[in-house]
Amino acid sequence: MAGVGSYLKKHTEALVKDVGIEAACQLTGKSKATLGRYYSDADEHADRFVPVDTVAALEAAASYPHVTSALAEMRGITMSFDETVRNSKGGVNSDVIVLSQRFAMLMAEYNQSIQDGRITVNEAKRLLRETTELQKILIEMKLHLEDETS
Repeated sequence: MAGVGSYLKKHTEALVKDVGIEAACQLTGKSKATLGRYYSDADEHADRFVPVDTVAALEAAASYPHVTSALAEMRGITMSFDETVRNSKGGVNSDVIVLSQRFAMLMAEYNQSIQDGRITVNEAKRLLRETTELQKILIEMKLHLEDETS
């Protein structure tokens, strides 16, 4: 359970920093110290986690739902977060083209990352970005397929 707590605290910190500590204090009515305790890895704060209403308020102002995403990942749930509809004019054929291009980019990143026999943190982050882009394209493709079958 310690790993889970640490994982959630890391994402809580990312959420607070995304919003900004001052703005987070104003949005939630909590002090800097209280918010800091929610993501502190100190032993005395190990059992303290951010309340769900605070998460909701912060994620409404954040650029990404950090804590919600972390909770979903822990359950093996895939989320889609995309404020733009990049490929809406195309269709399945356009999606397949974009998907194959993105997959090629992912494989190129992987090939470059694994050349020395290990994947560094920065390389893993690049691979994660490419994987997320693939996921977005697959969701668009799914929506286009659902439109075509309706």
